[in-house]
Amino acid sequence: MIKRNTYYPDYNVLDEIEEWDPVTADAVLKRLGPFSALKFLTGDEEQRLRVICKHLVYDNRDDIFDWVIHFIDQRLADEKGEYQRSPDAPPEKILVREGLKAIDKLAKKLYGGEFLSIGVEKQFDILASLQVGKAVSIPEWSTIPQKDLFDKLLVLTVAPYYSHPTIWSEIGYGGPAHPRGYYRIELGLADPWEAQRKHLTDKEEENG
Repeated sequence: MIKRNTYYPDYNVLDEIEEWDPVTADAVLKRLGPFSALKFLTGDEEQRLRVICKHLVYDNRDDIFDWVIHFIDQRLADEKGEYQRSPDAPPEKILVREGLKAIDKLAKKLYGGEFLSIGVEKQFDILASLQVGKAVSIPEWSTIPQKDLFDKLLVLTVAPYYSHPTIWSEIGYGGPAHPRGYYRIELGLADPWEAQRKHLTDKEEENG
């Protein structure tokens, strides 16, 4: 996998895997795949959701989004309840499924094509309008609150994205501290095994 410009170009969190307990190591490695077949999402929903997730975190690497989609699919297939929900929003299974349909319908109304076919700029415009609750009116918004839909898609994306080992390496996160733990806890100090930050050139900052 090619890593994006990062302050930690030579750091790979998986080099530390021997320091983790076996259960934790297994849980992290499973985020690299292979993944089981979809349980909740249909093929069309998965394609639409994958593009939306990529836009939300400005990343386009399918090996990472294979994990993101798997995480979301497992979450939506689970019968456990949500930890919290807006009183105006339906359960997340309905919010996501009907919300993806509504996004497609909005794309057709505004641009005459399905969401996946309208191009990146128009896709961004639709998502930006949902974020502030200002999307063009369609009947679906009476039961699918726009901002709740955007917030749910964002939360479902960010959680698995930032739990992927590649992203951990890029942000310099050392992974689970158990059982080793940290001992240099003073401000500005780091343990020897932690990522060492590299100064990026102006050009690298621009291309990050």
